[in-house]
Amino acid sequence: MNIVILSRNPNLYSTKRLLAEGEARNHFMEVIDPLQCDLIIEQEKPTIYYKDRLLDYVDAVIPRIGASVTFFGCAVVRQFEMMNVFTTVTSDAIIRSRDKLRSFQRLSKAGIGMPKTVFTNYSRDVEEVIERVGGTPVIIKLLEGTQGLGVVLAETKNAAESVLEAFNGLQARALVQEYIGEAKGSDLRALIVDGQVIGAMKRQGREGEFRSNLHRGGSANYIKMSDAELKLAIKAARVLKLPVCGVDMLQSDRGPLLMEVNSTPGLEGIEAATEKNIAKAIITFIERNRK
Repeated sequence: MNIVILSRNPNLYSTKRLLAEGEARNHFMEVIDPLQCDLIIEQEKPTIYYKDRLLDYVDAVIPRIGASVTFFGCAVVRQFEMMNVFTTVTSDAIIRSRDKLRSFQRLSKAGIGMPKTVFTNYSRDVEEVIERVGGTPVIIKLLEGTQGLGVVLAETKNAAESVLEAFNGLQARALVQEYIGEAKGSDLRALIVDGQVIGAMKRQGREGEFRSNLHRGGSANYIKMSDAELKLAIKAARVLKLPVCGVDMLQSDRGPLLMEVNSTPGLEGIEAATEKNIAKAIITFIERNRK
């Protein structure tokens, strides 16, 4: 098969691993920067050019679309879909997962447990917002934040009010979430491929850091998930229609609570922690669906 990885950086670990596994299975693999694609939209003949080259030979694409290029990156994925090219994650699913508020609303409706969350339209009554999630400490998250950026732990009422007032003043939309203290700065990530958990790790933030993101110096170790954690991860991926994704959750006294669903999870941390070949699983997922 001819498989395209939509990635802006061919030197990223995840991109290189997918490239290597695809080539090992005798596929023609190519890395293409989605921002260098031109989309030709005309009646019954959607096409894509990449550096003056027509991409009419592609069998499947693996989107590795960064959050900063979601709009155009998803337009490229959508164009491939219109050309009847298989994609591991659809453009609509990526857009759904990137909208934290929309995702939480859908997941909440589906009965998935999560920390209590409040969203308002730049409310000036920040004290009431804080009380509605049970008081401080609280987590305040920008809707557009990624990799732990735009996430603040406000431990006191004054700190929470100051952060919310600052975000409101910048017209930066944010969610306010209850703080799950018993998680102790750790979370779980389950890696989903073809609707099944194929690997999971427990991430722990460095000392003094409540965010467990590996990009921020956190560590990761293999973990065997409980039945409740497995069910939550699989259901969350199914609700957001993401056959390949990372599901992040917290271990709480009332069971696992969903934090986020990532439509383009990195492979480096999860492969190292689990010693599983996640990249190969993604390539074989493409092979099964193309057949």
